[in-house]
Amino acid sequence: MMSTGELEIVAFERGPRTSYAACGLPYLVGRLVDTPELLIARTPEQHRANGIDVRIHHEVTAIDAKASTVTVRGLDTGREAVEPYDELLIGTGASGIAPPWPGIDADGVLQLRTLEDAAEVERRLDAGARRAVVVGAGYIGLEVAEALLERGLDVTVVERLEAPMGAVLDADMAAGVADAMRAAGIILRLGNAVTGFTTADGRVSAVETATGPVAADLVVIGLGVRPNVDLARAAGIGVGEAGGVIVDDHLRTGTPHVWAAGDCVESYHRITGRSVVVALGTHANKQGRVAGTNIAGGDADFAGVLGTAITKFRNLEIGCTGLTEAEAGAAGFDAVGVITEASSRARYYPGAQRMRIKIVAERRTGRLLGAQIVGGEGAGKRIDVLATALWNGMTVEAVGGMDLSYAPPFSPVWDPVLLAAGKAASRI
Repeated sequence: MMSTGELEIVAFERGPRTSYAACGLPYLVGRLVDTPELLIARTPEQHRANGIDVRIHHEVTAIDAKASTVTVRGLDTGREAVEPYDELLIGTGASGIAPPWPGIDADGVLQLRTLEDAAEVERRLDAGARRAVVVGAGYIGLEVAEALLERGLDVTVVERLEAPMGAVLDADMAAGVADAMRAAGIILRLGNAVTGFTTADGRVSAVETATGPVAADLVVIGLGVRPNVDLARAAGIGVGEAGGVIVDDHLRTGTPHVWAAGDCVESYHRITGRSVVVALGTHANKQGRVAGTNIAGGDADFAGVLGTAITKFRNLEIGCTGLTEAEAGAAGFDAVGVITEASSRARYYPGAQRMRIKIVAERRTGRLLGAQIVGGEGAGKRIDVLATALWNGMTVEAVGGMDLSYAPPFSPVWDPVLLAAGKAASRI
């Protein structure tokens, strides 16, 4: 395996920054993070000090795989150049979904994807925005709604599905999230489709929905992302049915000497065996390491995804891994979903919090297929125990017998994970 000193590494980035924690943007807006600088992992200068020739404000406009070159345009100068490569890594990421709704380009309608977006939210708040509408009630929508609520705004969340977090939680688990949002003062408009935006003098004044307008000074759209694959597709590099660049477990594309990693690629789902696009920072970081290791002559593989994730709304923690009951059925599994109510600590120890755990398992074999947790402090990270079991193909009976730690401040003598797995095993 080669060292950095033996490689000439050039990285082109069309934006002004290289490495920052986009997942922290809602907490920057909510002022839990004091300054934008705290979200920056490594500056271009730090990358250059590590031997990487980072060129910001440079956009790759074309890939010629036969000639092993890329065409690059300097966004500050407008000049184009052709750069050769021996090995090429595509890490074009994903873009936020923004349907072509009338008025979507109005001032005050934005996404929260970059530090510049967060700065724009801050400017809107300084200018007196008081009524916010968040479009979408997934991870970002939930976190942005909480942040704007903490800043004192009146917040409405519009979601076309019948429940918040509906893409990763079954309805019987999402109900608790909806209750918490309403109890905090958020107006939830569920099962409601956005149709456009009303504007006045170029500024947004309302969000138009199927059930009528919602007044707004500020709109944040959080509808998920789509992989940026146009560059790869134009070069003849394979793009799959899930919408991402096709790669193998070493992150090689089907085109010689071309690799891809991050939110722009499809990954192997360890439960369904299908190719999926799951845009999570955990996956992107691992894939970047695997691709870099292999390009440098090493041997590493990316073993697939489960979609394990965690978030919160105020004191409510939300975790999920694997398939929901609805997804398991759609994937052809004869699945059963079992919900267990449990406590985070021994009942007599102060501060115990309630939680609900849903186990999804295959009826015939008892194989764990997925899990969801919604509850108070101490609930969410328990999803990692279930993700570990899922990763290793365990049955719910085996999970129910695992040796988990116990002390009254941390768990009842039967940890909620063991209780949930045991209940699912008895049902099966």
